[in-house]
Amino acid sequence: MNKIKLLAFAAIAAIAIAPGAAKASAQVSVNIGVAPDCPYGYYDYAPYNCVPDGYYGAEWFNSGVFIGVGPWFHGSNDFQGKVDNSFDPQHGYSGPMPKVGEKPAAQRRAPEQFKGNETRDGRGHAAGGEAKH
Repeated sequence: MNKIKLLAFAAIAAIAIAPGAAKASAQVSVNIGVAPDCPYGYYDYAPYNCVPDGYYGAEWFNSGVFIGVGPWFHGSNDFQGKVDNSFDPQHGYSGPMPKVGEKPAAQRRAPEQFKGNETRDGRGHAAGGEAKH
């Protein structure tokens, strides 16, 4: 009988204390950080490695400076740009990659010479809206 009384007392004490407990806040803060310094931009999927010259078309650059993709992309929601995904390791590319902090080549390919094979939105989606991971 003593065990039942002890259990009942513990239950009453737990009920009395519970309303006074502080509620946990569900606020979450994520700091993505600064975009990597890649001369020709970076892939639009994690880990956002630097891409080689020839992956992105001219619309991805503003006065020769890459405008960004992935979590750092602040373009319009309807932005679409051409890429040549044959320069993507997920599509078999294993050629030279630029190092973080390298400077772009002095002469970039003329925009009219770029032959992209896919349209992307900068947020990891191809033209059809499906994620390409």
